[in-house]
Amino acid sequence: MKPVIALVGLPNVGKSTLFNRLTRTRDALVADQPGLTRDRNYGEGKMGPHPYIVVDTGGLGDSKKGIDGLMMDQAMVAIDEADAVLFLVDGRAGLSAGDKTIADRLRRTGKSLMLVINKAEGRDVELISSEFYELAYANTVVISAAHGEGVSDMMTEVFEQMLKTEAPEEEDEDGPRSIKIAISGRPNVGKSTLVNRILKEDRVLAFDRPGTTRDSIRIPFQRGKQDYVLIDTAGMRRRSRVSEMVEKFSSIKALQAISEADVAILVIDAHAGGISEQDTKILGYVLESGKALVIAVNKWDGMDEYDQQRVKDELQRRLSFIDFAEIHFISALKGRGVNELFKSVERAYHSAQMALSTPQLTRILAEAVAAHPPPAVHMRRIKLRYAHQGGHRPPRIVIHGNQTEGIPNSYVRYLEKTFRKQLKLEGTPIKIEFRTSDNPYKGRKNVLTDHQQDKRKRFKKFTTRRNKKH
Repeated sequence: MKPVIALVGLPNVGKSTLFNRLTRTRDALVADQPGLTRDRNYGEGKMGPHPYIVVDTGGLGDSKKGIDGLMMDQAMVAIDEADAVLFLVDGRAGLSAGDKTIADRLRRTGKSLMLVINKAEGRDVELISSEFYELAYANTVVISAAHGEGVSDMMTEVFEQMLKTEAPEEEDEDGPRSIKIAISGRPNVGKSTLVNRILKEDRVLAFDRPGTTRDSIRIPFQRGKQDYVLIDTAGMRRRSRVSEMVEKFSSIKALQAISEADVAILVIDAHAGGISEQDTKILGYVLESGKALVIAVNKWDGMDEYDQQRVKDELQRRLSFIDFAEIHFISALKGRGVNELFKSVERAYHSAQMALSTPQLTRILAEAVAAHPPPAVHMRRIKLRYAHQGGHRPPRIVIHGNQTEGIPNSYVRYLEKTFRKQLKLEGTPIKIEFRTSDNPYKGRKNVLTDHQQDKRKRFKKFTTRRNKKH
């Protein structure tokens, strides 16, 4: 198993910056604003021969009420899971009363602890360290997470400290590929509640306030023998309503998470009366990215039959162009329909990954053309000769023929539906590309024989005389 390293400390001490440094990503949102990270965020990294999992947590504070209390609970869960805890403090701000409180709390956990004095760029190391001697931590390092100074030495010491207790076993890298699932939608539709229900634990903050989730939180978990990564994204509002810089970055992170995912679950609020304009924009981005799709209509409990039927009719009318996506009516809070939702996710993923043989695709194409031939272009019939697979996620079918640039969109949709039905593809879009065969006689001048030239002259004389008579 890979060792787990938790990053804890007061808000705005550089935990997310260090997380990005250790994972060599930009998965954690970073801005000069305290309280930006609210959930615990997992990432993977490797230092020399040592792989590890690092956990970014929300800033620990004194309040135990509201969202601050929930953030503290999340951080404590990360500490319980960790093999080593890095306690970050701000070297520029100096020692604070909050640092002393956290230091005492961490000592009671019995974990392998290290004091990390951050933001030390351009400063005297001895001078900065002296102020934190009061905390009496045996293992102390001074770094600059933003510039990478001292980070490598810090990780070397972390591994040496862990190896003294138990040597971590390396995880088998030959296992099945993790399926990445992005939970997307508008703010306050129940995305975090759905994540917690799937995981069967309070893994991310679910609070009755829009915008609770600001970052894209990646959560690895296992179901049966298959590994998954759930990505809880920030709710995406209309651009005109996004004013804070942090919220703009959150929307960008949500779009990046959708691009990274294998399957996107679009969560819709049933109490909103159906699908909104913003829902359709998010849906459009999912389709442009070519991702497999499952739709979850949340908060279905508590609605009477009339309202439920009204929502179903609205969805059928507005979502007719994505008839391949399965729609589930669920209650994330009570767990109704969540198991069926996950079955659709698995079917959508396997459909997007399906390998398609050239003989099979060519046979389906021939049957489709025989049943409904393509229209003529410039009085010439379009010929579609054969098809083969050009890629997957989503399945891409390449069709070769002549004059394919003249095929209308209606016939492309007919082919998409035919391939989907014959191949039993569920939950994934299909991309169809056409390739026009080159004309081997293009650019070549036809040289007439003497007999053909005489015949051509006689024909011209005949037509000229006939035209004069009339």
